[in-house]
Amino acid sequence: MNKSEFMKRLLTLCIALSLFACKKEEPKDYVTISGKIENSHESKTLKIFQGRNYEKIITITDDGTFKDTLKVTEGDYTLQHGDQYGVMYLKNNNESSLNTDFEDFAKSMVFGGDGADINNFSIQSYLISNNYFTEDLIADGNKEDLDNAIKNYKNAYADIKKEFSTVDSTHVALMDKNIEGSVKQINKFMTPKIALRLAFPKGTPSPIFVNYENYAGGNTSLADLKGKYVYIDVWATWCGPCIKEIPSLKKVEKQFEGKNIEFVSISVDEGRGYKGNAAEAYEGWKKMIAEKELGGIQLLADNGFMSKFIQDYKINGIPRFILIDPEGNVVNADAPRPSSPQLIKLFSELKL
Repeated sequence: MNKSEFMKRLLTLCIALSLFACKKEEPKDYVTISGKIENSHESKTLKIFQGRNYEKIITITDDGTFKDTLKVTEGDYTLQHGDQYGVMYLKNNNESSLNTDFEDFAKSMVFGGDGADINNFSIQSYLISNNYFTEDLIADGNKEDLDNAIKNYKNAYADIKKEFSTVDSTHVALMDKNIEGSVKQINKFMTPKIALRLAFPKGTPSPIFVNYENYAGGNTSLADLKGKYVYIDVWATWCGPCIKEIPSLKKVEKQFEGKNIEFVSISVDEGRGYKGNAAEAYEGWKKMIAEKELGGIQLLADNGFMSKFIQDYKINGIPRFILIDPEGNVVNADAPRPSSPQLIKLFSELKL
């Protein structure tokens, strides 16, 4: 091989290497998402959506695994599997993964692949409120308890930010705003509860009701129930959250049947939900008791929300639950709901 031929071959090789080195893989215009959901819901689908702007349904196999590609606009998307929800950051050209358990959906979420730090930062930041704004705080907390819970909540979030220090400033700013929003919400929720606890300390005489109409016949006064604990449910037929508590209330009534406690439901129906017609509201009250087979002592307040007992207890929203001791004194003017595990805990402490 002469020098000229050698130089030609060398030039050809250099050009080929140069072309190979300069060749750049085009970014994918989709994100690949995969993972596994243990104990997956019978629906076997994972819905990914962003308001009304985007929606994609991914099929989940019998063993709980899934994989699909999605063309997205970079941002946070809502995940739905059965009646469980989560949030996930998605971006085209990424390969992202999610593993979780349907039975403890949000708490068990672990993200992998691209965007994992953002997603794990987000879910951990959302979940820490459960560690500090607890059922115990809601059921019995005072102002000092609330202030300490908020302080510890903020400190825990600061630690999470340190752990995920590489997360972009946009996501951190959004989460900062969410954390402050949570603090405002818990303050707004707890402030009236704390005020009630101060206004009605445990052991103080309870306000009374006199001669409320009893669905079973005749009239009933609080004095008639002296000698037993009295758990009062203030409700109305038009109140959705009140109706939602009925199955739990029935369960508690059955569990403590024969114990030293009376379950009293006081309706404030006076026309609302019936176009202001008090007579129709009265019939609606009786109809619901019969149709839903409500137990306990079913009473009708004498003047709806304006009834003296309702006003004395500062009730301006329902459902409201009150626990009174056998001597007629306040145990809790804002007692746990039937659906709350704290109610059974409270009854157990009272040795009912």
